[in-house]
Amino acid sequence: MKKPMPEIRSYGGAEITPYLDAIAALRIAVFRDWPYLYDGDAAYEAKYLQTYRDSWRSIAVLAFDGPRVVGASTGVPMSDEIPEFRAAFDDHLLDVDHVFYCGESVLLPDYRGRGVGHRFFDMREAHARALGGFNWTTFCAVEREPGDPRQPPFHRGNEVFWKKRGYTHRPELRASLPWNEVGRGEREHTLSFWLRPLGRA
Repeated sequence: MKKPMPEIRSYGGAEITPYLDAIAALRIAVFRDWPYLYDGDAAYEAKYLQTYRDSWRSIAVLAFDGPRVVGASTGVPMSDEIPEFRAAFDDHLLDVDHVFYCGESVLLPDYRGRGVGHRFFDMREAHARALGGFNWTTFCAVEREPGDPRQPPFHRGNEVFWKKRGYTHRPELRASLPWNEVGRGEREHTLSFWLRPLGRA
């Protein structure tokens, strides 16, 4: 049976708090797949999502099927992000005070292919414009070695989608984060950033 089009709503700062467990559950479910292979746990999620709860300038765009949260997308000024992400910009003449970070977008498979991903970006970019003072939006993605045998044979990455959104890969902007990988335990992972001039809508 075809799933209904999710209802999209956004929340900011402390308003996100009631939805943190739902966002964490989605991250654990969606990021368990390639390429993140994230073996998530509640303690890691609580620490990670604290950034969005504590920043009054953050946003969580949520997709609902009735009362159920089936998708989530977050954003926060880069200056409010973790040091590992901020440090990626230190030597590249990009002032983090003018960069808005678009965090994860996670959506359950049954609801994909309906334009929800575009709505997630539209609403986060609009939020950054409304806050004012931001010249760039950015996000990062994990890097994997070509030919990694764990990659599914028919996997389609999101690079074409990101380019259509106006983002350019900036591989010199890199961060390193540890997380538990399925079947391998905690590993360091390299993430590189994609960047777009914010401009007008």
